[in-house]
Amino acid sequence: QVRLSDSGGGSVQPGGSLRLSCVASEADISTYAVGWRRQAPGKELEFVASIGWTELTAYRDSVIGRFHISRDNAKNTIYLQMNDLEPEDTATYYCNADELGVYPTPGRYWGQGTQVAVSS
Repeated sequence: QVRLSDSGGGSVQPGGSLRLSCVASEADISTYAVGWRRQAPGKELEFVASIGWTELTAYRDSVIGRFHISRDNAKNTIYLQMNDLEPEDTATYYCNADELGVYPTPGRYWGQGTQVAVSS
């Protein structure tokens, strides 16, 4: 069983930056695929980014060039650096992990979510 704890959300103005963190416990996730999904109010959960155990990454089109996903296996932690944030990025962000992959099907393990609000 993997426990994921995500954090780092907050309120920022358009153009600002945030870094989300996802710390895993109860298991070593160095061989897991890990990613982030988000859900805006009144909208469906959507894929944001993922990183495989080989460090191969994938992003949704709207965040390419602005978001960067990375992993630190020594800390059992995944990061999502979010730059040039837009109001459309406002959502609750969830860390997601699975040995078998997290895209297109979400993985089995989820963080509790961290809220990101972008407004002027």
